[in-house]
Amino acid sequence: MHNLSVGVLGASGYAGRELCQLIEGHPSLELVFAAAHGQRGQSVRIGKKTLTFIATEDAPLEKAELVFSALPHGSSLEWVERACSEGARVVDLSSDLRPGNDGRLANAGCVPYGLTELYRDTIRGAQVVANPGCYPTGILLALHPLIEKKLLEPGSTISVTAASGVTGAGFTPRPDLLFAEISEDFRAYGVGNNHRHLLEMSTELKSRGAANDLVFTPHLLPVARGILATIVVRLTLDLDDPLAPWREAFEGEPFIHISDTTPALHDVVRTNSVRISAAKAANTKVPTLIVTSAIDNLTKGAAGQALQNANLMLGLDEQLGLIA
Repeated sequence: MHNLSVGVLGASGYAGRELCQLIEGHPSLELVFAAAHGQRGQSVRIGKKTLTFIATEDAPLEKAELVFSALPHGSSLEWVERACSEGARVVDLSSDLRPGNDGRLANAGCVPYGLTELYRDTIRGAQVVANPGCYPTGILLALHPLIEKKLLEPGSTISVTAASGVTGAGFTPRPDLLFAEISEDFRAYGVGNNHRHLLEMSTELKSRGAANDLVFTPHLLPVARGILATIVVRLTLDLDDPLAPWREAFEGEPFIHISDTTPALHDVVRTNSVRISAAKAANTKVPTLIVTSAIDNLTKGAAGQALQNANLMLGLDEQLGLIA
């Protein structure tokens, strides 16, 4: 059986490089091009191989059965359409086609949202999938069982505090992300509930029937990778076992682990896993849960989930090439 040919657009960024490395280790995929316009002609070490980037406009889209687009938000949609016109399937890692954004594809119909564990049936065999953002992945999966069982108090506010490693800010050099600026420090950003991922999360919550506001405050961790989210929710009733909704909703899911103890980044870094825990909040008038969710922002939050979706789109075992 021959390997399926795939290509990566935007291969020089953190998510793009992670994709190239995952593809190189995949038993059924072959990387036929890695495009990075700003670094065209430059070579990098990916795993055990040396990879040379080509210009985006030189990417042989016609040679790929599937293309990953890790291009910047706002510029990805054009290349998704070009890849589709060449007959390739596409996983788009930008925000262009995610819920709440304005991107549209001509003649593509509805583009599935690639939160794999929730939309597996629509992803399987799709031509294009919109890969979720990193923060939304950990937060929406953590909230799913409560929404499904209508346990969220209607009209109450979901409060989320989440901290991410600096790779979540992208590969472009910035003075505020220099080692001397982030080391031994911890700070909030996007304060005021206006982070770019908020629209994606709020739109998805509404579409799933959650009548709740979401207040989201991200923080920057002085580490390379990983996201830890703390979510406070008010419930319609008290739960004898606070973990029961997650155990039931995610039974048999290979990449979701329900934990009796609060997860840490070390539990998930360099894996495609989500680790979730929940505890009752004491001293509250209304039943309240504190839910914690941990993922690696570059794998489950980006490249790993994209590969998980690609496996489904190509008719492969969903877990191929991924670490749980």
